[in-house]
Amino acid sequence: MKVGPLTVVAIAVVAGGLGVLASLFVGGPGPLLGTEAGQRLYADTLSATAPAPPEGVAVARRGDAIAPFEVAGLDGAALQLPAAYNDRPVLVNLWASWCGPCIEEMPELDRFAREQGADGVQVLGIALDDADAVRVFLERIPVTYTIALDTPGPADAGVRLGNPRGVLPYTVLLSADGRLLKQRIGPFAHGEIDGWVAP
Repeated sequence: MKVGPLTVVAIAVVAGGLGVLASLFVGGPGPLLGTEAGQRLYADTLSATAPAPPEGVAVARRGDAIAPFEVAGLDGAALQLPAAYNDRPVLVNLWASWCGPCIEEMPELDRFAREQGADGVQVLGIALDDADAVRVFLERIPVTYTIALDTPGPADAGVRLGNPRGVLPYTVLLSADGRLLKQRIGPFAHGEIDGWVAP
C-alpha cells in the first residue's frame, strides 16, 4: 500500500492532537483537569469508553437523582445511599488503601469534614477494598469521617455514582435531595475542597 504525503500529514496532525490531549490529563492534574470543564470532559470521555454496566445497575450522571444502593459500614451495618444523608449534602469519596493519590488526599478530606460541624456538608469515604486492609490502614492514618466498604467491580458504588471506569480517587458531591451535583476524578490538593464544594 502506497501512502501519500497528505496521509502522512493527516496522521501526524491526529497524533499531535492526541499528544496534546494526553498532556492535559496524564502525569498529574494538568491544567485542564484542574478545571470544572476539564473534569466534565474527562468524566464524559471515560464514561463513553467504559463497558456497559450489568443489567439493573444505574450509572448516575450530573443532575440525576442517584438510584438507591447499599454499602456496608466498617462495623458491618448496612448504609443506604442517598437515604442515610437525607436533607444534608454529602461529599462521597471513593478510595482504596493501595491507592497512593487516595492516601495523599485523606488528611485534606478529614480537615474539611472536621470543619463542617454538625450542620455542614457530610463526608463519606467508601473504600473499594478488603475490610481488614482498610482497618489496618485506618489504624495508621485515622480519619474522623464515616468509612464504608464496597467490593470493587462493575456494580460497585463508584460505578453507580458515575465512574464506570473505576478511576481512583473519585469524589462526588450529592445534594440534600440525592442528586449528583459534581464529580471529581483525581485527588484534591490542600484547600481545594472548600472551593469545589461551594455553589
